[in-house]
Amino acid sequence: MKIALGQINPTVGDFSGNAAKIIDFSRRARAAEAGLVVFPELSVCGYPPRDLVERSSFVARNQETVERIAAETRGIAVICGLVTPARSDTGKSVMNSAAWLLEGKVAFVQSKMLLPTYDVFDEMRNFAPAKSQELFSFCGKRMALTICEDAWNDKQFWSRRMYASDPVASLMQAGGNFLLNISGSPFWIGKRELRRDMLASIARQHKVPVAFVNQVGGNDSLVFDGSSLVLNPEGQVVAQGRSFEEDLIYFDSSSLSGEMHDQIAGDDASVYTALVLGTRDYMRKCGFRQAIVGLSGGIDSALTAVIAADAVGPENVIGVGMPGPYSSRGSIEDARALAQNLGIRFELLSINPAYEAYRQTLQGIFAGQKEDVTEENIQSRARGTLLMALSNKLGAIVLSTGNKSELGVGYCTLYGDMVGGLAVISDVPKTLVYRLSRYVNSRRPVIPQATLEKPPSAELRPDQKDSDSLPPYEILDAVLEDYVEDSHSAERIAADRGFDIETVRRVIRMVDRAEYKRQQAAPGLKISPKAFGYGRRVPIATKGET
Repeated sequence: MKIALGQINPTVGDFSGNAAKIIDFSRRARAAEAGLVVFPELSVCGYPPRDLVERSSFVARNQETVERIAAETRGIAVICGLVTPARSDTGKSVMNSAAWLLEGKVAFVQSKMLLPTYDVFDEMRNFAPAKSQELFSFCGKRMALTICEDAWNDKQFWSRRMYASDPVASLMQAGGNFLLNISGSPFWIGKRELRRDMLASIARQHKVPVAFVNQVGGNDSLVFDGSSLVLNPEGQVVAQGRSFEEDLIYFDSSSLSGEMHDQIAGDDASVYTALVLGTRDYMRKCGFRQAIVGLSGGIDSALTAVIAADAVGPENVIGVGMPGPYSSRGSIEDARALAQNLGIRFELLSINPAYEAYRQTLQGIFAGQKEDVTEENIQSRARGTLLMALSNKLGAIVLSTGNKSELGVGYCTLYGDMVGGLAVISDVPKTLVYRLSRYVNSRRPVIPQATLEKPPSAELRPDQKDSDSLPPYEILDAVLEDYVEDSHSAERIAADRGFDIETVRRVIRMVDRAEYKRQQAAPGLKISPKAFGYGRRVPIATKGET
């Protein structure tokens, strides 16, 4: 039988829109003579729904929508993910489920057993786990239907398992001979390769085909890459979907041959595409058409502007240069050149009058005090005020331009350069910012060469450079990776990297001290295994040991 994988981009809470996608893809698959089409985890309501599942109306809409989908997809079997009521002693009222729809009815429902509670996942908060799972028969196969994390506990693949049970192994022992996995598996660097290797291990161990369908698109901070796969019992990929776009992939359940659609290769290209998709979907799903980017002439704002132009079109991006008392003429010219190269609208608004007004207002109360970082922050906050004024007046979203290195050590100003509705590159370390910028220019040279070559500077005091306050970014980013993503101690980082221990301790102190800033930052797009935000939950008021 020909089977289709419906790799769609759902929106959380958009039941009518999600249903329309599922129905459309199902009808296309039926027209192509497929007998079954499989959609991602919670595709009916969108993933992750988080605490929306506590609303009884939300749960009811799941059931109503599935019944409508079943009625409108006769002639092809459909598997889709939804929220179902739970009959459980856990205190949770709902389950994360998959429904098999056949000839206008819900023929079978399977619920998720393994509920992840690490990184960005907190499903034990919302869902009750299934106590058991069953097989269902279709097209001469004993189908094992699993949901995302259910397949992530293979003892042959993981050196340390997170759960006592393995739903895949149990279903295979019960006679399963074909594994289906519907997923909402977010992207981060290296995730696609890890996912493929894990699924290949399952296929080889149990000697069964594995079909994996993943959602695509951005939902808040998470970007889903799609990259759906079918593997034969030898673990070889026999069908695959595109990365970072909707797709419909066909394969034959008997011959195990299928369509091989191109996927984006390379970390830099993948990260850049993920950032574009995440920005586009965040704006689209939140109802924004235009984006505003403060252009300093520096590398961070340049990369953010390029991403925005690719995400929503240059005609929908406004670049704003905001020179202050210490801005170089070169920076203003670089900002203008970038806007011209991208074809975006460019406005120049000096902050000098506002800055002087602030100084005059504060002159009396600051009498006898030396100038320090306070005056620097006033400049940054004057810029933030202008950007948010434009946002209010034009109904456009401000995209903040701070990178992970700056956000990590607090080299950013609350209510200043941190203002905005989306922090596009907040999970992109400075060294990766440069790599992505060179990748952008390899396609079409839009970022001025001077922006790539000049030393990074906030330009808030005479001759200021980032290196005045921070270690070289090659060192800083390595320390942040080890401390933030892997939770290594200062001693281990210094020993493993050959870094000065006091430098490492200083960076760690800066990271810990800046937590209050990060918890007030705009949501950012996750592209690393551990991003700042709700995937990294640490207290603000704490005493570090460094």
